[in-house]
Amino acid sequence: MKINWFPGHMNKALKDISEQLKKVDVVTYVLDARIPLSSFNPSLDKLTQNKPTLFVLNKIDLADEKRVKDLLKQFENKNTDFVFYNSTLSGKSDIILNKIKQLAHEKVEKYLSKGVKTTVRTMVVGIPNSGKSTLVNSLCRKAKTETGDRAGVTKRGQWVSVGDCVEVYDTPGTLYPNIENQNIAKKLAYVGSVRDEILDFVEIGGAFACDIVKIYPDVLKNRYEIDSFQDGFDVLNQIAKKRKFLCSGNEIDLERAGRTIIDDFRKGRLGKLTLD
Repeated sequence: MKINWFPGHMNKALKDISEQLKKVDVVTYVLDARIPLSSFNPSLDKLTQNKPTLFVLNKIDLADEKRVKDLLKQFENKNTDFVFYNSTLSGKSDIILNKIKQLAHEKVEKYLSKGVKTTVRTMVVGIPNSGKSTLVNSLCRKAKTETGDRAGVTKRGQWVSVGDCVEVYDTPGTLYPNIENQNIAKKLAYVGSVRDEILDFVEIGGAFACDIVKIYPDVLKNRYEIDSFQDGFDVLNQIAKKRKFLCSGNEIDLERAGRTIIDDFRKGRLGKLTLD
């Protein structure tokens, strides 16, 4: 199964982002801390590479923080900054707003030297289901954009004011037209950045099981009491038998087992994990 998902609204979104970037001082790039490298969209990178960028590592409560810190060292430069973020908690909005202003300090100081207080504009970008709209609502301190725990909720961009001289452009989550690297595609599927309806959960669940034990060998043992297995299908078979997942005719329900392991990962029941 080749994973590829690029609905029409994403193509429109990329064109809109390209147009709106002319008005933007700082890009706020939301990454999923469970796949911080695979969260980078090459199409967005081409559009935003000349702008100061704040990387927001969202869902850090579900991720391996030490692993994330080690990965981010290779991207540090004077034109970027980072912040770890848990969208389920409050209290980070002021930190994020201050970092946005700091990255736009040249513009701010230029206007202050003339006795004028200027507005800093930022655009929030990222892959689907990374938490962009939730972040915008947190900055606004109230719900101004629609959110949801699935890919493809936001369909078009909108400007919102988030307080003291800062405006934010919320954008739809975007992937890219042809995901050639299927290892990245699988990780996007694992975290819910690809619409579940197009996935085969037997394949995805089995692939996840094989991938995760390479990085975190004890995960399957700790959660499912699985000490050894032949392949991903064997993992799902063992989970289904232990959980008594049966479909019509008393056959083993591998799809339910696949959905279970993916859901356990997404909800943090397997522990704090980072796959990159």
